[in-house]
Amino acid sequence: MHKVLVILLVFISYSLKPQALKVLSEKEVVLGAQQFNAYLPLLAKKKVAIVTNVTGVIGNTSIVDTLIKLKVNIKKIFGPEHGFRGNVDAGEKVKSNIDKKTGLPVVSLYGSHKKPTAEDLKGIDVVVYDIQDVGVRFYTFISTLCYVMEACAEQGKEVIVLDRPNPNGFYVDGPVMKDKYKSFLGLHNVPIVYGMTTGEYARMANEEGWLKTKARTVKKDSFELKTVRCKLTVIPVKNYEHGMTYNLPVKPSPNLPNLNAVLMYPGMGLFEGTVMSVGRGTEMPFEVLGHPQYSKQTFSFTPKATVLSKEPKYKDQICYGVDLRQENFVEKHPRKVELKWLLLFYADIKVPEFMDKNFNWHSGNDELKEQIKAGKSENEIRASWQNDIAAFKSIRKKYLLYKDFE
Repeated sequence: MHKVLVILLVFISYSLKPQALKVLSEKEVVLGAQQFNAYLPLLAKKKVAIVTNVTGVIGNTSIVDTLIKLKVNIKKIFGPEHGFRGNVDAGEKVKSNIDKKTGLPVVSLYGSHKKPTAEDLKGIDVVVYDIQDVGVRFYTFISTLCYVMEACAEQGKEVIVLDRPNPNGFYVDGPVMKDKYKSFLGLHNVPIVYGMTTGEYARMANEEGWLKTKARTVKKDSFELKTVRCKLTVIPVKNYEHGMTYNLPVKPSPNLPNLNAVLMYPGMGLFEGTVMSVGRGTEMPFEVLGHPQYSKQTFSFTPKATVLSKEPKYKDQICYGVDLRQENFVEKHPRKVELKWLLLFYADIKVPEFMDKNFNWHSGNDELKEQIKAGKSENEIRASWQNDIAAFKSIRKKYLLYKDFE
């Protein structure tokens, strides 16, 4: 009876007519990075490292260049996936280097190691984090943030997060990560869409005891994970609420070209673990879906090698599929992780393994894959998430800095 009730409530919830989102522009908010009076005093007379990328800008100027002009003593830059200047393909390892413009050393956190070492943080007093996120668990920048926080906790360094709006911060949905599938694509037991800004997530990870370090036990050569907390300061955004989305002034990553793609990304990202092309190697990444064997041939695209997508799936092959630019998620967002396309293409494309070994790492469990293979309906699948989502929401609400959408 309880299961039937849950399915009914899920059906009613997701059958409501989608409503247009309120879209904030960069002129309507005051970013954490813009509030110099709030954080420059915290950097005075300190040796500073910055974790940032091409999205860490004030207007058209990098946060690094801005703070140098303000006489902040920056010693080092940490670069995440895609690199500091945002010119590296997704998943491609990034080498440490010297930034040509500033002459500062750039330490890659997406190369030989993803967590700063004691040597990386030597001589640093405080680490500033300023990256525009999109609020999706398998978007790797929150993993970088948490590894930085862990390292700073271990080495006694301060962390300052300059917060930015979350364009997907207006709902919570998706399967919650299971311990078995924790990885750089998801370190913590949160849904695919967790409805928090970077600053809020940092507060949650820090206070919930999710940051871990290896500690030697009394037994020789034996280690256990120990909870650590860093000294954390978050500079909140002004004029932002969770019921809103945000029109990003800079592409958050090379293959998320616009707000529509960002809003579709939670559902589209699941296809990274399937035989489908998500449009890498086209001008429409994460806005189209296709496969050479899709039965309907009313829409097609052909992936090509580009600077930022050197070997796209089905390079130089015609892919038949759907053009999701017509969905217009800004005007009619369903407030959920969209599954209808996943179920549609799974039913149509007859291949031995539609979902590959990476699928479970994106979904965060092995249940979604088996539910799809078993022919479960979308409402049945969503019903299986609800208890875990409710438990997460009770944790989430403790760390919110902005008015919630509910």
